[in-house]
Amino acid sequence: MSSSHAAPRTSATIPELVERARALAERGSRTILGIVGSPGAGKTTLCTAIESALGDDVVVVGMDGFHLDNPILIERGRREDKGAPDTFDVAGYVSLLRRLGEATEPITYGPRFDREIETSIGSAIPVPQTVPLVITEGLYLLREEEGWEEVRGLVDEMWYLELPDAVRQERLLRRRLGHGDNEEHARDWVMRVDQASADRVAKTKHRADLIIEVLDNQEQA
Repeated sequence: MSSSHAAPRTSATIPELVERARALAERGSRTILGIVGSPGAGKTTLCTAIESALGDDVVVVGMDGFHLDNPILIERGRREDKGAPDTFDVAGYVSLLRRLGEATEPITYGPRFDREIETSIGSAIPVPQTVPLVITEGLYLLREEEGWEEVRGLVDEMWYLELPDAVRQERLLRRRLGHGDNEEHARDWVMRVDQASADRVAKTKHRADLIIEVLDNQEQA
């Protein structure tokens, strides 16, 4: 989509979006759906609902599996900015998306990011060749710099989830506190690192196929 045009906007419930995803799965060939949004916008909640409804017809392979490992970020002086565009293995992510789209392998394996230990686990998500729909979700799928620009051409349909900043920030704060962070550090991270990511992500939403306000977006994601 041209950067000179805004993406169309809509409001939808999670069940309605599940049915839209089901229609993509019923196309008959491998389809890649991208779900983009700022931290806390509801990406994981929506993906979980689609997985629950579509079962073996969908697999979610998130961008977060390509976080660079903490020792690498520490060596580069970037540990406290984990989540910024340059703290991911972008080339590895693009390569996997290409393989997923081609669907020529009996099984393609993707990494999974474990939030509890803040580390990616390689080859943790099997994607059988017969799966018709693959969902990839994350912050930077619509970014046009640093190698991220390759992603858009590998995704068949791209949704951007929109949510007010105050709601997102409260979710993110609860999430970090729930993972054992102290309130001072958690609040600093949400307002500094996560909000910086949110600002970057919002500037890319015009490249989506659809900007969506999820009407029943109640859970943190």
